[in-house]
Amino acid sequence: MITQLKHEPFALILTGASGAGKGTIGKALLETYEDLYLSVSATTRSERPGEKEGVHYFFYSKNTFIEAIGNNKMLEWAEVFGHYYGTPKQEVFDAFEQKKDVLFDIDWQGARQIKDNLGIRAVNIHILPPSREELKQRLVERGQDSLEVINKRMQKAASEISHWKDCDYVIVNHNLQTAIAETKIIYQAECRRRIRLNYLDGIAKDFL
Repeated sequence: MITQLKHEPFALILTGASGAGKGTIGKALLETYEDLYLSVSATTRSERPGEKEGVHYFFYSKNTFIEAIGNNKMLEWAEVFGHYYGTPKQEVFDAFEQKKDVLFDIDWQGARQIKDNLGIRAVNIHILPPSREELKQRLVERGQDSLEVINKRMQKAASEISHWKDCDYVIVNHNLQTAIAETKIIYQAECRRRIRLNYLDGIAKDFL
């Protein structure tokens, strides 16, 4: 595991269509950097077998979730098929207090809300498949969905990919290992941005 230079923590957001590779890339980052924390979302849907509170999701009642929205306690949120999903602000800022960066695997709408709320403390990388044909082939080879579901994912992919220009960085995932390496380079560079290295003022003063 790699420990980064001390810096002001930030949110690293991965967006992209289902099958683009962002989940696998995110997993590789978490396995490499010990100070990177995976954001846990809240939801109003029922807990499924094998899921654990605080690990897979925070399970809220609908009233609790709506109250959290009203009290500005959600960093981002959306209603999907009658259920609410979102990111509790306190969870993210607790991680920041522990000097951990927070990794998000989220859609473009959630990414936009996070960027609006965190400003320069949020960095968005879009993972782009090399072609429509390649994306569909990956979804087929994954073997998780029926053809009907795959076609729905392809329709949703078009919407997700249409917002690639909103991101700070774009990686075309021709090759997974190359895409992982490129994402790590971006993350390491963002950890070293001058605006995140406030302690350097003290070092620089020794030379003035």
